Amino acid sequence: QVQLVESGGGLVQAGGSLRLSCAASGRTLSAYGMGWFRQAPGKEREFVAAIVRIGERTVYADSVKGRFTIARDNAKNTVYLQMNSLKPEDTAAYYCAADPISGLASKSRYDYVYWGQGTQVTVSS
Repeated sequence: QVQLVESGGGLVQAGGSLRLSCAASGRTLSAYGMGWFRQAPGKEREFVAAIVRIGERTVYADSVKGRFTIARDNAKNTVYLQMNSLKPEDTAAYYCAADPISGLASKSRYDYVYWGQGTQVTVSS
């Protein structure tokens, strides 16, 4: 029903910033709760941030609170992840995902049906 494409990843020095974008097509973002997850080599995919379908209620992993911000621009059909004060441990492939059922800011990857292809973020020391 919806296709997701991430962009904005790259190589950045520790302490720097990046903004990831997730562009949706096929259906409007207002139909979904949206989340960001990340996965480092040899580790399970972990929750990063999520935003409710309608409104501005957000949820963050403890490891990124105060540094990352998730935002949604329904007019542009795009979800963003602003990442500040990046650390080497933030290095991972980052994925956006859509929850078509609850529309809530869920922390569980099992609540998300549609996923993007991922974009790599590498933070050097």
